[in-house]
Amino acid sequence: MKKISLTGIKPTGDLHIGNYFGAIRPALELAKEYDARYFIADYHALNTMKKPEELNSTIRHVAAGWLASGLDPEKVIFYRQSSIPETFELTTMLMAFTSKGLMNRAHAYKAAVQENSEKGDDTDAGVNMGLFTYPVLMAADIIIFDSDVVPVGKDQVQHIEMAQDIAQSVNANYGKQVLKIPQAAVQESVAVVPGLDGRKMSKSYGNTIPLFAPEKTLHKTIMRIVTNSQSLEEPKDPDTCQIFQLYKLFTQAEEQDALAKRYRAGGMGWGEAKEELFRVVNRTIAPIKEQYDAIMADIPALDKILEQGAQKARPIAAATVNRFRKAAGID
Repeated sequence: MKKISLTGIKPTGDLHIGNYFGAIRPALELAKEYDARYFIADYHALNTMKKPEELNSTIRHVAAGWLASGLDPEKVIFYRQSSIPETFELTTMLMAFTSKGLMNRAHAYKAAVQENSEKGDDTDAGVNMGLFTYPVLMAADIIIFDSDVVPVGKDQVQHIEMAQDIAQSVNANYGKQVLKIPQAAVQESVAVVPGLDGRKMSKSYGNTIPLFAPEKTLHKTIMRIVTNSQSLEEPKDPDTCQIFQLYKLFTQAEEQDALAKRYRAGGMGWGEAKEELFRVVNRTIAPIKEQYDAIMADIPALDKILEQGAQKARPIAAATVNRFRKAAGID
């Protein structure tokens, strides 16, 4: 029997190339090795996204993006977090085994407290209970499906450690394994995708290349990549150029070697390098965008895919909650 992997997808805006190479492709690779489950974390998004129209739209855009990128709902379980009410019952039960001190140490909460302190505000200004208890809901997301592994970056390992602590507290209290202890699968080799300004591509930096933009917008965005002042005639170093680093993500060794030689020989300006990048980016993205547009053109069909995923997920979730209820004496 395959081990179970779980990937949460937070709907917090338009997908970009950094998401595709840094999160989507590595997560989809897990389906080759694991019994993979993927969910749209719409309740988590409520902490920051308060406009219903925005949240509703983003959920579908992100779901369509993952499907267009290769997620096969026939081979994995793909669902909306909000469609699994057992998750929220489990969250309530886990709260009884979670210390406030553990929540005080959560990175997101500590960052908010530090920012408030630096501004001279009350330490808890702007902190809602959704943010404060975020790790408990995340623990429930993971534990409810008996997940063996959760793929995360190094900065997210704490969430898995907290889920482990909470599950271990439950098991210790009842003297048996009521809940499976998940493990973090740290993704060491995930690509760090450079943005338009050379920093890591991130919406917070405003330096992203959108994944599903119209072709003209994609071209215009790539032409905005920041470069140095080297002239057309000067040889250029591909190893220190973000244009070339992005180019490598979309090409094989033969094309990479050919462009690197042109860099080092001189006679190629930055505009031409950007055109080469646009060519290979568009070559890869165009068929994905075509699939994405087709999915977004039939929202009822998209919603049905997510509903069918929830139908497969709920019996698994119910079994975990019932096991916990029985151990607690409230079955």
